[in-house]
Amino acid sequence: MGIRSLLAFSTLAVLVAASLADPAWNGHLTPGSTSKARFSPYYVPPGAKSYDSSSPLLHYSGTWSESFSPAYVQKSIRASSEPGAAMTFTFMGTGVEWFGSQDRKHGVAKVYLDGQLVREVDAYNGASMKQQRMFWAFGLPPGKHTLKIVNAGAKHPASRGTLIDVDALVVTVGPPAQEGPAQQSMAAAFQDMPSYPPLLDLSAKFPAESHWTLVQNGSTGVHAMQLAIVSETHALVVDKVEHNPLTISGHPAWAALYNLKTHALKPLSMQSNSFCAGGTFLSNGTLVNVGGNPVVEDHTSAADFGDVDGLQAIRIFEPCESDNVEDCRIYENHDRIRMASPRWYNTVLRISDGSAMIIGGSLKGGWINNSTTNNPTIEYFPPKDIHGSNGLPIHLPFLVDTLNSNLFPIAFSLPDGSVFMAANRDAMIYNWQTNTERRLPQLPNGVRVTYPMTGTGLLLPLSPENNYSPEVLLCGGSTVDDTKPGYEISSQDPASSQCSRMVLTEAGIAAGWQVEQMPQARTMPDAVLLPTGEVLIVNGAGSGISGYGNVVNQVGASNADNPVLTPVLYSPSGPVGQRFSSAGMPRSNIPRLYHSVATLTPNGDIMIAGSNPNLDRSELKYGTEYRVEWLGPAYMKVKRPEILGGVPKLLGFGKAAQLKVRMPASLQGKNVKVALMDLGYVTHAVHANSRLVYLESVLSSDGQTLTVTAPPNGNIYPPGPGFIYVVADEVPSVGRRVLVGDGKSPAVDHGAQQNVLKKTAVDQYEKAKGHPEEDSSE
Repeated sequence: MGIRSLLAFSTLAVLVAASLADPAWNGHLTPGSTSKARFSPYYVPPGAKSYDSSSPLLHYSGTWSESFSPAYVQKSIRASSEPGAAMTFTFMGTGVEWFGSQDRKHGVAKVYLDGQLVREVDAYNGASMKQQRMFWAFGLPPGKHTLKIVNAGAKHPASRGTLIDVDALVVTVGPPAQEGPAQQSMAAAFQDMPSYPPLLDLSAKFPAESHWTLVQNGSTGVHAMQLAIVSETHALVVDKVEHNPLTISGHPAWAALYNLKTHALKPLSMQSNSFCAGGTFLSNGTLVNVGGNPVVEDHTSAADFGDVDGLQAIRIFEPCESDNVEDCRIYENHDRIRMASPRWYNTVLRISDGSAMIIGGSLKGGWINNSTTNNPTIEYFPPKDIHGSNGLPIHLPFLVDTLNSNLFPIAFSLPDGSVFMAANRDAMIYNWQTNTERRLPQLPNGVRVTYPMTGTGLLLPLSPENNYSPEVLLCGGSTVDDTKPGYEISSQDPASSQCSRMVLTEAGIAAGWQVEQMPQARTMPDAVLLPTGEVLIVNGAGSGISGYGNVVNQVGASNADNPVLTPVLYSPSGPVGQRFSSAGMPRSNIPRLYHSVATLTPNGDIMIAGSNPNLDRSELKYGTEYRVEWLGPAYMKVKRPEILGGVPKLLGFGKAAQLKVRMPASLQGKNVKVALMDLGYVTHAVHANSRLVYLESVLSSDGQTLTVTAPPNGNIYPPGPGFIYVVADEVPSVGRRVLVGDGKSPAVDHGAQQNVLKKTAVDQYEKAKGHPEEDSSE
């Protein structure tokens, strides 16, 4: 074993030992958050109130019986098999949830809200499950509402009865109303999510074509902490373990596939806690979700982060491009596939050979990083035998020097194959093939850009016209001193409005950072590349920092306040001082703070979701947000180019493809370019894999054939999936998915993989933590 490998293994041993010696969570706790309980859908979040089946406020008609068991909420339940038997409940609030049981004897219920039939719920299940969320409706107008549940006298073909029961009702009182129009209701049953009509259009029907639109439509079902577009029709939504409304296998789900066209949801089964994980696609189109917190089975608590399974987890989502996603799955097997060291808040980047570089992170969950929890290393998936590491972590001095505010480093793969990294106030270029760091000038004016002083960053568009000269943009963040304790930091500390740009050439580095100011300061912003080359900046807060429960003057549990509700468009090639504009931008009425996301979609609009500065689901101010917004650029309202065919499933480097296109008469033959885009894996304002490369292209004289040439190699566009948009006069087509490169998986070094498994261990979920025995009562 070489000295570098020995040092890496020694470091790893210390890291693993440290993580096993102490609880793996050192962050904010709430009363009861460490008490394990059955992980059922029934949950009463802050800002909500539970009403048991025996409450005098629940009115029953027809024949109902009452049963008693410790398995029921408050140990009692009301049930009826009589057709027409009903329960009526009038409440004041903005949401309501119905909890009951499921088994082979249950039938169908009709659910009415304010006199309107909104759902038929089939309570049949082949397994016996208690405390299940049968129906929920959020976003109701504040005021009085009436819920009525009626036994329909119908049943599933396999059911042995028509039983309907009421275990408990939970009412969302609702946070103080935000400015903006009243919202319409969003109702769903436990089985599925419907296709919604637009719930709320905030675009005010602007008469000018230069104005953007904003529509609320759909619910993510699980909170959208992490977001990735996985096909032309679906997005993957990933959360941490918490009491989300969407359920799977009798417990709350924390991952789902979201249909971009119908807004329907498919919950996904996750074995381990993906809390604050990162992700990327690999060269063969497989998506990996990396890091997090512990395995959660049937019992958990809000702060049940005592095991390292999630911290070392590598979750596999194979390419799933069909409109039908019933067979799409997330695969985990920690005995065969895992990281070599625990990581929470790690950045995951696809690099020039199509593999994943896993960067930094913390050994345990909590808040700001420090020298005892820091993991100042990188590793690769699949593991590499590089620089004597034999698959084990490689030390990066940069990740030591950038403490404390250095989690979720900003990183981009550059067109020479090296990697740009920014953390805290510092930046460097890392040559992973030679394991050398080149430090860059420090960011100006003391602005920190990584968690918890979170800013955002992008690699600006690459073009053959300037030989793919790379330029990075870093926006927002905070100047708060990262050595201060939480009790000296306030949610009212101002965020930064600074944007810093640098061209990563010798001349550009010598010139240093070029500074501009956004119209509004933001921490936790999201920066989204558009096919036109412009950058949309959305989400975030005007004051405070990331996280929850850590600072003074918290709002709810949020460490940040003063949400920035109006997006801003940045034009990189515009004149200095005139690059930012919010002209024609609609103002949202949904605060998007910590754990918010935004991404470009294949359709060309921007999907905005999430916000949850809370330990578990909350309905207080800055509570857990499930509503989805769709921000439509002005180009969505005009006639757009169309790609009619010719997009290959596989586009090899340097190869040409002939696209069949249709150009609107007003655009034909004018200023046509082709954008190849990686829409990235988005979480915590990190858009590390987002990428736009303009392709060499020639439009035929009849305007119907567009010949495009793929990037020359994986340095320019790391091999993997992408979307092709044809842009004419700054109006893009709908994007079409393509796999760039040879389509093969990244090289697997079996020796390095086996060495990782040999030299590391997974701390398995502790079965002997006093879990109560199951109750078999029905």
